[in-house]
Amino acid sequence: MKTLSMLVKRNSKLFFKDKGMFFTSLITPLILLVLYSTFLAKVYRDSFASALPQGFEISERLINGAVGGQLFSSLLAVCCVTVSFCSNMLMVQDKSNGTIKDLTITPLKPSALALGYYISTVITTVIICIVATGASFIYLAAIGWYLTISDVLLIILDIFLLVTFGTALSSVINFFLSTQGQISAVGTIVSAGYGFICGAYMPISQFGEGLQKVISFLPGTYGTSLLRNHAMRGALEAMSDSNIPPEVIDAVRDSIDCNLYFLGNKVSISDMYIVLAASTAFLVAMYIILNIVFIKRKRTA
Repeated sequence: MKTLSMLVKRNSKLFFKDKGMFFTSLITPLILLVLYSTFLAKVYRDSFASALPQGFEISERLINGAVGGQLFSSLLAVCCVTVSFCSNMLMVQDKSNGTIKDLTITPLKPSALALGYYISTVITTVIICIVATGASFIYLAAIGWYLTISDVLLIILDIFLLVTFGTALSSVINFFLSTQGQISAVGTIVSAGYGFICGAYMPISQFGEGLQKVISFLPGTYGTSLLRNHAMRGALEAMSDSNIPPEVIDAVRDSIDCNLYFLGNKVSISDMYIVLAASTAFLVAMYIILNIVFIKRKRTA
Protein backbone atom coordinates (compact mmCIF):
# COMPACT_ATOMS: atom_id res chain seq x y z
CA MET A 1 0.00 0.00 0.00
CA LYS A 2 2.87 2.36 0.79
CA THR A 3 4.50 1.60 -2.56
CA LEU A 4 1.23 2.31 -4.37
CA SER A 5 0.85 5.61 -2.52
CA MET A 6 4.38 6.63 -3.53
CA LEU A 7 3.69 5.78 -7.18
CA VAL A 8 0.48 7.80 -7.17
CA LYS A 9 2.26 10.81 -5.65
CA ARG A 10 5.13 10.48 -8.12
CA ASN A 11 2.83 10.30 -11.15
CA SER A 12 0.61 13.14 -9.96
CA LYS A 13 3.57 15.42 -9.26
CA LEU A 14 5.07 14.73 -12.68
CA PHE A 15 1.76 15.56 -14.36
CA PHE A 16 1.35 18.92 -12.61
CA LYS A 17 5.05 19.65 -13.05
CA ASP A 18 4.63 19.41 -16.84
CA LYS A 19 2.95 22.80 -17.35
CA GLY A 20 2.26 22.14 -21.02
CA MET A 21 0.42 18.88 -20.32
CA PHE A 22 -1.48 20.36 -17.37
CA PHE A 23 -2.65 23.58 -19.03
CA THR A 24 -3.55 21.77 -22.26
CA SER A 25 -5.75 19.38 -20.28
CA LEU A 26 -7.23 22.26 -18.24
CA ILE A 27 -7.98 24.67 -21.05
CA THR A 28 -9.62 22.11 -23.34
CA PRO A 29 -12.91 21.88 -21.34
CA LEU A 30 -13.07 25.67 -21.02
CA ILE A 31 -12.61 26.12 -24.77
CA LEU A 32 -15.31 23.51 -25.40
CA LEU A 33 -17.68 25.38 -23.06
CA VAL A 34 -17.22 28.56 -25.08
CA LEU A 35 -17.65 26.71 -28.38
CA TYR A 36 -20.71 24.80 -27.18
CA SER A 37 -22.43 27.92 -25.82
CA THR A 38 -21.58 29.85 -28.99
CA PHE A 39 -22.44 27.36 -31.73
CA LEU A 40 -24.66 24.64 -30.23
CA ALA A 41 -26.88 26.72 -27.94
CA LYS A 42 -29.02 28.11 -30.77
CA VAL A 43 -29.46 24.66 -32.31
CA TYR A 44 -30.58 23.18 -28.97
CA ARG A 45 -32.85 26.17 -28.27
CA ASP A 46 -34.60 25.87 -31.63
CA SER A 47 -35.00 22.12 -31.06
CA PHE A 48 -36.71 22.72 -27.69
CA ALA A 49 -38.96 25.43 -29.09
CA SER A 50 -40.08 23.22 -31.99
CA ALA A 51 -40.81 20.29 -29.64
CA LEU A 52 -43.27 22.31 -27.55
CA PRO A 53 -46.92 22.18 -28.59
CA GLN A 54 -48.56 25.31 -29.97
CA GLY A 55 -50.34 27.42 -27.41
CA PHE A 56 -47.92 26.63 -24.61
CA GLU A 57 -45.49 29.35 -23.71
CA ILE A 58 -42.69 29.09 -21.19
CA SER A 59 -40.20 31.67 -20.05
CA GLU A 60 -37.03 32.35 -21.98
CA ARG A 61 -35.02 31.66 -18.82
CA LEU A 62 -36.55 28.17 -18.52
CA ILE A 63 -35.68 27.34 -22.12
CA ASN A 64 -32.17 28.69 -21.55
CA GLY A 65 -31.88 26.59 -18.38
CA ALA A 66 -32.85 23.44 -20.28
CA VAL A 67 -30.48 24.26 -23.13
CA GLY A 68 -27.70 25.05 -20.65
CA GLY A 69 -28.21 21.70 -18.94
CA GLN A 70 -27.93 19.90 -22.26
CA LEU A 71 -24.78 21.82 -23.19
CA PHE A 72 -23.29 21.29 -19.75
CA SER A 73 -23.93 17.53 -19.76
CA SER A 74 -22.56 17.20 -23.31
CA LEU A 75 -19.39 19.04 -22.33
CA LEU A 76 -18.73 16.89 -19.28
CA ALA A 77 -19.61 13.64 -21.07
CA VAL A 78 -16.84 14.35 -23.56
CA CYS A 79 -14.26 15.87 -21.20
CA CYS A 80 -14.40 13.10 -18.59
CA VAL A 81 -13.12 10.68 -21.23
CA THR A 82 -10.98 12.81 -23.57
CA VAL A 83 -9.16 14.62 -20.75
CA SER A 84 -8.25 11.25 -19.22
CA PHE A 85 -6.31 10.43 -22.41
CA CYS A 86 -4.29 13.64 -21.95
CA SER A 87 -3.77 12.99 -18.23
CA ASN A 88 -2.67 9.42 -18.96
CA MET A 89 0.17 10.46 -21.26
CA LEU A 90 2.70 9.94 -18.47
CA MET A 91 2.45 6.17 -18.89
CA VAL A 92 3.49 6.52 -22.53
CA GLN A 93 6.19 9.06 -21.69
CA ASP A 94 7.75 6.60 -19.23
CA LYS A 95 7.95 4.07 -22.06
CA SER A 96 9.43 6.50 -24.58
CA ASN A 97 12.14 7.83 -22.23
CA GLY A 98 13.03 4.43 -20.78
CA THR A 99 11.78 5.09 -17.22
CA ILE A 100 9.48 2.08 -17.41
CA LYS A 101 12.53 -0.20 -17.71
CA ASP A 102 13.87 1.07 -14.40
CA LEU A 103 10.51 0.49 -12.75
CA THR A 104 9.99 -3.03 -14.11
CA ILE A 105 13.39 -4.36 -13.00
CA THR A 106 12.59 -3.55 -9.36
CA PRO A 107 10.62 -5.94 -7.10
CA LEU A 108 7.64 -3.65 -7.68
CA LYS A 109 4.40 -5.59 -8.14
CA PRO A 110 2.96 -5.22 -11.66
CA SER A 111 -0.50 -4.58 -10.23
CA ALA A 112 0.85 -1.73 -8.08
CA LEU A 113 2.56 -0.15 -11.10
CA ALA A 114 -0.65 -0.35 -13.12
CA LEU A 115 -2.82 1.02 -10.33
CA GLY A 116 -0.30 3.81 -9.69
CA TYR A 117 -0.84 5.17 -13.20
CA TYR A 118 -4.58 4.55 -13.03
CA ILE A 119 -5.28 6.24 -9.69
CA SER A 120 -3.08 9.26 -10.41
CA THR A 121 -4.83 9.74 -13.77
CA VAL A 122 -8.23 9.56 -12.08
CA ILE A 123 -7.15 12.18 -9.52
CA THR A 124 -5.78 14.64 -12.07
CA THR A 125 -8.72 14.18 -14.46
CA VAL A 126 -11.29 14.66 -11.69
CA ILE A 127 -9.58 17.90 -10.63
CA ILE A 128 -9.70 19.24 -14.19
CA CYS A 129 -13.31 18.15 -14.70
CA ILE A 130 -14.39 19.73 -11.41
CA VAL A 131 -12.86 23.02 -12.59
CA ALA A 132 -14.85 22.67 -15.83
CA THR A 133 -17.95 21.88 -13.78
CA GLY A 134 -17.47 25.02 -11.72
CA ALA A 135 -17.24 27.12 -14.89
CA SER A 136 -20.37 25.40 -16.23
CA PHE A 137 -22.28 26.11 -13.00
CA ILE A 138 -21.40 29.80 -13.35
CA TYR A 139 -22.72 29.66 -16.92
CA LEU A 140 -25.94 27.98 -15.77
CA ALA A 141 -26.43 30.50 -12.96
CA ALA A 142 -26.20 33.29 -15.52
CA ILE A 143 -28.74 31.90 -18.02
CA GLY A 144 -31.10 29.78 -15.89
CA TRP A 145 -30.37 27.73 -12.75
CA TYR A 146 -32.78 24.87 -12.00
CA LEU A 147 -30.49 22.46 -10.14
CA THR A 148 -31.03 21.28 -6.58
CA ILE A 149 -28.37 20.21 -4.11
CA SER A 150 -29.12 16.55 -4.87
CA ASP A 151 -28.74 17.25 -8.60
CA VAL A 152 -25.32 18.81 -7.99
CA LEU A 153 -24.18 15.87 -5.85
CA LEU A 154 -25.40 13.35 -8.41
CA ILE A 155 -23.62 15.24 -11.20
CA ILE A 156 -20.38 15.05 -9.21
CA LEU A 157 -20.95 11.30 -8.74
CA ASP A 158 -21.56 10.93 -12.49
CA ILE A 159 -18.35 12.82 -13.23
CA PHE A 160 -16.33 10.56 -10.95
CA LEU A 161 -17.78 7.37 -12.45
CA LEU A 162 -17.31 8.59 -16.01
CA VAL A 163 -13.72 9.63 -15.25
CA THR A 164 -12.96 6.17 -13.83
CA PHE A 165 -14.41 4.66 -17.01
CA GLY A 166 -12.50 7.06 -19.28
CA THR A 167 -9.27 6.42 -17.40
CA ALA A 168 -9.75 2.65 -17.62
CA LEU A 169 -10.42 2.93 -21.35
CA SER A 170 -7.40 5.17 -21.95
CA SER A 171 -5.21 2.89 -19.81
CA VAL A 172 -6.04 -0.16 -21.92
CA ILE A 173 -5.49 1.71 -25.19
CA ASN A 174 -2.38 3.59 -24.04
CA PHE A 175 -0.82 0.35 -22.81
CA PHE A 176 -0.08 -0.57 -26.43
CA LEU A 177 1.46 2.85 -27.26
CA SER A 178 5.11 3.74 -26.80
CA THR A 179 5.74 7.11 -28.48
CA GLN A 180 4.48 10.68 -28.20
CA GLY A 181 3.37 10.59 -31.83
CA GLN A 182 1.15 7.59 -31.19
CA ILE A 183 -0.54 9.11 -28.14
CA SER A 184 -1.11 12.38 -29.99
CA ALA A 185 -2.72 10.51 -32.89
CA VAL A 186 -4.95 8.47 -30.59
CA GLY A 187 -5.87 11.56 -28.57
CA THR A 188 -6.90 13.38 -31.73
CA ILE A 189 -9.04 10.46 -32.92
CA VAL A 190 -10.73 10.09 -29.54
CA SER A 191 -11.37 13.84 -29.20
CA ALA A 192 -12.88 14.00 -32.68
CA GLY A 193 -14.99 10.85 -32.56
CA TYR A 194 -16.01 10.13 -28.97
CA GLY A 195 -18.49 13.00 -28.74
CA PHE A 196 -20.51 11.54 -31.61
CA ILE A 197 -20.64 7.93 -30.47
CA CYS A 198 -21.59 8.84 -26.88
CA GLY A 199 -24.43 11.14 -27.95
CA ALA A 200 -22.85 14.37 -26.73
CA TYR A 201 -22.65 16.27 -30.02
CA MET A 202 -25.85 14.88 -31.49
CA PRO A 203 -28.61 13.00 -29.60
CA ILE A 204 -28.61 9.29 -30.35
CA SER A 205 -32.33 9.54 -31.15
CA GLN A 206 -31.38 11.43 -34.32
CA PHE A 207 -29.23 8.57 -35.65
CA GLY A 208 -30.51 5.75 -37.82
CA GLU A 209 -32.12 2.78 -36.11
CA GLY A 210 -29.21 0.46 -36.86
CA LEU A 211 -26.63 2.89 -35.51
CA GLN A 212 -28.76 3.47 -32.41
CA LYS A 213 -28.64 -0.25 -31.66
CA VAL A 214 -24.87 -0.34 -32.08
CA ILE A 215 -24.34 2.70 -29.85
CA SER A 216 -26.61 1.23 -27.17
CA PHE A 217 -23.86 -1.38 -26.54
CA LEU A 218 -21.28 1.34 -25.71
CA PRO A 219 -20.91 2.13 -21.98
CA GLY A 220 -20.07 5.79 -22.55
CA THR A 221 -23.59 6.31 -23.91
CA TYR A 222 -25.04 5.59 -20.48
CA GLY A 223 -22.60 7.97 -18.79
CA THR A 224 -23.82 10.74 -21.08
CA SER A 225 -27.45 9.92 -20.28
CA LEU A 226 -26.78 9.97 -16.53
CA LEU A 227 -25.29 13.46 -16.77
CA ARG A 228 -28.15 14.56 -19.04
CA ASN A 229 -30.80 13.31 -16.61
CA HIS A 230 -29.30 15.05 -13.59
CA ALA A 231 -28.29 18.27 -15.36
CA MET A 232 -31.76 18.72 -16.90
CA ARG A 233 -34.05 17.24 -14.26
CA GLY A 234 -34.91 20.58 -12.66
CA ALA A 235 -35.62 22.34 -15.96
CA LEU A 236 -37.82 19.50 -17.23
CA GLU A 237 -39.69 19.43 -13.92
CA ALA A 238 -40.27 23.18 -14.20
CA MET A 239 -41.67 22.62 -17.70
CA SER A 240 -44.03 20.02 -16.28
CA ASP A 241 -45.16 22.54 -13.65
CA SER A 242 -45.95 24.94 -16.52
CA ASN A 243 -48.84 22.61 -17.50
CA ILE A 244 -47.04 21.11 -20.47
CA PRO A 245 -48.58 17.63 -21.06
CA PRO A 246 -46.56 14.69 -19.65
CA GLU A 247 -46.44 13.01 -23.06
CA VAL A 248 -44.73 16.09 -24.48
CA ILE A 249 -42.17 16.07 -21.66
CA ASP A 250 -41.54 12.37 -22.24
CA ALA A 251 -41.07 13.00 -25.96
CA VAL A 252 -38.53 15.70 -25.14
CA ARG A 253 -36.71 13.29 -22.81
CA ASP A 254 -36.59 10.74 -25.63
CA SER A 255 -35.26 13.30 -28.11
CA ILE A 256 -32.37 14.42 -25.86
CA ASP A 257 -31.37 10.93 -24.61
CA CYS A 258 -32.60 11.30 -21.05
CA ASN A 259 -34.50 8.14 -21.93
CA LEU A 260 -32.37 5.39 -23.46
CA TYR A 261 -33.55 2.11 -24.91
CA PHE A 262 -31.65 -1.16 -25.24
CA LEU A 263 -33.15 -3.55 -27.79
CA GLY A 264 -36.48 -1.77 -27.39
CA ASN A 265 -36.48 -1.77 -23.57
CA LYS A 266 -36.15 1.42 -21.57
CA VAL A 267 -32.99 1.50 -19.45
CA SER A 268 -33.44 2.69 -15.87
CA ILE A 269 -31.06 5.06 -14.08
CA SER A 270 -29.89 2.26 -11.77
CA ASP A 271 -29.15 0.03 -14.77
CA MET A 272 -27.09 2.84 -16.33
CA TYR A 273 -24.97 2.98 -13.18
CA ILE A 274 -24.53 -0.80 -13.23
CA VAL A 275 -23.45 -0.81 -16.89
CA LEU A 276 -20.94 2.00 -16.34
CA ALA A 277 -19.50 0.48 -13.14
CA ALA A 278 -19.28 -3.04 -14.59
CA SER A 279 -17.58 -1.80 -17.75
CA THR A 280 -15.06 0.15 -15.70
CA ALA A 281 -14.29 -2.86 -13.51
CA PHE A 282 -13.81 -5.04 -16.61
CA LEU A 283 -11.43 -2.55 -18.27
CA VAL A 284 -9.41 -2.04 -15.07
CA ALA A 285 -9.05 -5.81 -14.64
CA MET A 286 -7.95 -6.14 -18.27
CA TYR A 287 -5.42 -3.33 -17.82
CA ILE A 288 -3.92 -4.92 -14.69
CA ILE A 289 -3.69 -8.34 -16.38
CA LEU A 290 -1.92 -6.79 -19.37
CA ASN A 291 0.66 -5.22 -17.04
CA ILE A 292 1.20 -8.45 -15.11
CA VAL A 293 1.77 -10.46 -18.29
CA PHE A 294 4.04 -7.80 -19.82
CA ILE A 295 6.24 -7.33 -16.76
CA LYS A 296 6.58 -11.07 -16.11
CA ARG A 297 7.75 -11.56 -19.68
CA LYS A 298 10.25 -8.73 -19.31
CA ARG A 299 11.65 -10.16 -16.10
CA THR A 300 11.99 -13.69 -17.49
CA ALA A 301 13.42 -12.58 -20.82
